[in-house]
Amino acid sequence: MQQIITAKLKLLTTPEQHQMLRQTQLAYRDALNFVSRYAFEHGKLSSDTRLRKETYYELRARYKLPAQMACNVPRQVAATYKGLWTKVKQNVAHRKAGHTKKRYKGLDGPPKYVSPTLTYNYGYDYTFKTEQQVSVSTLQGRITLLYQGYDPHIALIQHGARIGAAKLWYDKPRKQYYLLVSLELELPDPTPDTLPDVVGVDVGMRYLAVTATMTNDSSFYSGKRVRAKADHYARLRKRLQKKGTRSATRRMIAMSGRERRLKLQTNHTIAKSIVNAHPHTLIGIEDLTGIRERAKRRTRRRKKHGKGAVPVSPKARRANHHASKWAFAELHNMLAYKAILSGSLTIKVDAHYTSKACPLCGYTSDKNRPNKGLLFVCQNPHCGYALHADLVGARNIAMRTLLARQDWIRTGVLSVRPDVSSDEAKAARFARYAELRWSSDTSPS
Repeated sequence: MQQIITAKLKLLTTPEQHQMLRQTQLAYRDALNFVSRYAFEHGKLSSDTRLRKETYYELRARYKLPAQMACNVPRQVAATYKGLWTKVKQNVAHRKAGHTKKRYKGLDGPPKYVSPTLTYNYGYDYTFKTEQQVSVSTLQGRITLLYQGYDPHIALIQHGARIGAAKLWYDKPRKQYYLLVSLELELPDPTPDTLPDVVGVDVGMRYLAVTATMTNDSSFYSGKRVRAKADHYARLRKRLQKKGTRSATRRMIAMSGRERRLKLQTNHTIAKSIVNAHPHTLIGIEDLTGIRERAKRRTRRRKKHGKGAVPVSPKARRANHHASKWAFAELHNMLAYKAILSGSLTIKVDAHYTSKACPLCGYTSDKNRPNKGLLFVCQNPHCGYALHADLVGARNIAMRTLLARQDWIRTGVLSVRPDVSSDEAKAARFARYAELRWSSDTSPS
């Protein structure tokens, strides 16, 4: 199994070397904007081959870029345009389906590159030397720099990891250069024997993550503190947007960085805690693909008689804001790569009805969540099972993960995400889920 990680190396530069790297970065950014304008003027090109053929010599002559950088520039611009064309096609489909009325405007003008981050190709633009030194290309030629970093990452660079491309990133507040190196690791393939346990992870806003094992162990990761902070940023952003001055815009940019780092650090901490608490485990997470489209969110309701609309309550508005703002996909991605590095593995299971189905009797109903609160009460008159709703969701996910592991043992094939190829496949899968029953005596063996 292959796993790609990023090593962040701090470059130790002299003032002269610092200036050389800065000039190279700015020239690379200017080249990106030049090729972006060229692609826009010639039909919004997204062909890497054509852009490279038509702009390569101009890049070499005008911006003095080395040969490999002059190839990286049109490749990066082509990738940007491909992404924008994909969004345009998705927007057209969503407008036809009635999901939105807004037209995507990402291709109304040439994309502008603001960040001076540039890409280095290993063996061409940069190479590692002995004694923690790295040689990188600049407009004036090669320079050799000392670097520092996380000791395990440095050990991987020096002994055995496959080194890929790198990005030269400049931390402007600290006036410090970093080299972000891609490392490809070869890890042993997991088997059912190496993953004897299972754990289910349910995500939400009141509790960002809740875990449950088949032996009744559970953990709660509260989101109260970060929710309050996110609400503070939302209120501040609203005031700044209303003000609309250049100073307010600069303030919003700085604030967005702090908010992004808050989410990143929180997700990193939660993922690391879950993985460290459950080594050599098959970790089940919810498949949240398309959750925004199929989830029922509160919207403005039209009056039956007369004109006007009933405004959404502040509580509903906050709920919609919370549901759309937290980076659950980032948390899942962190869980996935951290699990592989620690000898575990993550798979995706159905998110449908995980918090509405009783894990004890299988009865599924919206009424099992009174007022959509944190208390789950089974409405089956022969059951009456009551528990924390998020923990119920985590237990249902754990049981579905256990079912996937049993199929893995039986067939030798592990499905890392549910099959949605047909309605029949989904119906058969839900029928199997309805037969699952929670028991404290249940174990993966």
